[in-house]
Amino acid sequence: MLIVAFIAVGSYLLGSIPFGYLAGQLAGIDIRTLGSGNIGATNVMRVLGRRYGYMVFVLDFSKGVAAVRIAIAIATHVGPQWLSAEILGIIAAMCSVIGHLFPPWLKFKGGKGVATSAGALFALMPLAMGIGAAVWALIFWMTKYVSVASVATAVALPLIIFVMTSQDEVFGKPLFYCSLCLAAVITWRHRANLSRLVHGREPRFDRK
Repeated sequence: MLIVAFIAVGSYLLGSIPFGYLAGQLAGIDIRTLGSGNIGATNVMRVLGRRYGYMVFVLDFSKGVAAVRIAIAIATHVGPQWLSAEILGIIAAMCSVIGHLFPPWLKFKGGKGVATSAGALFALMPLAMGIGAAVWALIFWMTKYVSVASVATAVALPLIIFVMTSQDEVFGKPLFYCSLCLAAVITWRHRANLSRLVHGREPRFDRK
């Protein structure tokens, strides 16, 4: 049980590293006071440009990957024997996203969890996340709305995972429920974007 707690807390702390905020500090600004006020890669890119935006996305994505990979490595070499490495990886995935959403360093006001969720799901099931990335790219190309592409992909991923893991009773169901929870969280965190979209005030992402 101690190892499970260690993985959960460690994954939360890893996920809580606010790379978007740190990028703003590096550029001499508080990213929370500009643009949408979000510390995610999209707002960083809008305010500071592609170099910072891509860097923040990669780092936030890597948090999810690292949390899952470290948890699986610990489970494989140390245990516990009563819980599979894959299940511990799912626990790490959820905790890393929670850390990103509610970082203690920023008074528990974090990002929307898209990049970190993508990294965690990529570490758990790369092929499903690859299909999800294709869905995101297609919807973004059609709409030019990052929020629409992110929510649509989050909603599509549980269905993709369900179809791809329908024969795996041990790992498939927990991963499906994990992706379902992440989809609900990402949709909820984008509620302001969806409201602006309905009222025609959601900004499209352009080359500028």
